[in-house]
Amino acid sequence: MVWGHTLRASRLAGNGADRRQTRRTVAGAMAEEEVLIRPARPGDATRIAEIYNEGIEDRMATFETVPRTREDVLRWFDEAFPVLVAEVGTGEVVAWASAPPYGRDRPAYRGVAEFSVYVAREHRGLGAGRAIMQDLVGQCERAGFWKLVSRIFPENEASLALCRALGFREVGTYRRHAKLDGEWRDCVIVERLLGEAALGVTPHSSARDDGPR
Repeated sequence: MVWGHTLRASRLAGNGADRRQTRRTVAGAMAEEEVLIRPARPGDATRIAEIYNEGIEDRMATFETVPRTREDVLRWFDEAFPVLVAEVGTGEVVAWASAPPYGRDRPAYRGVAEFSVYVAREHRGLGAGRAIMQDLVGQCERAGFWKLVSRIFPENEASLALCRALGFREVGTYRRHAKLDGEWRDCVIVERLLGEAALGVTPHSSARDDGPR
């Protein structure tokens, strides 16, 4: 992959060089609990697929309709992009996040990644998504990425609120971007500049920029 040669060596996937782990406190079912944010390992593949499939079933996070398998996730570890998981004290993985390249064969986009974050149903709204996204942003910035982007269904208010809280800008809306179960769905485009690209730029934490394109 051409884009991989000009970013820092630490810009690798869960089985790569950036092995930092972070402990964060989030809300638990009964009380606050600590989550460990760490690079994903091949042994996490089954649980990552389970959480992904919950998101597919809920029809609120992706246009994908085909369930993912352990083997599908294992293929991620052959590529050089960050994959993180959030693990609670029992050792259970409750969330994952990834940032694969935006334009795999386009050198001009080598510093742009398109992120995804999925949280297990029973742990949504408790802070695991925010915790893992904070670490994903930091890892991508250390690795030399200059922008994170994603597309979010307008109905997915929780994800939009999370992105606003973490300094993402809502660029605009793709109208009728694709069909899901036979129905047209829109997508809100979000972005956050990182590192040098963010210098001197006024942050947009909540308001959508609907100016000229």
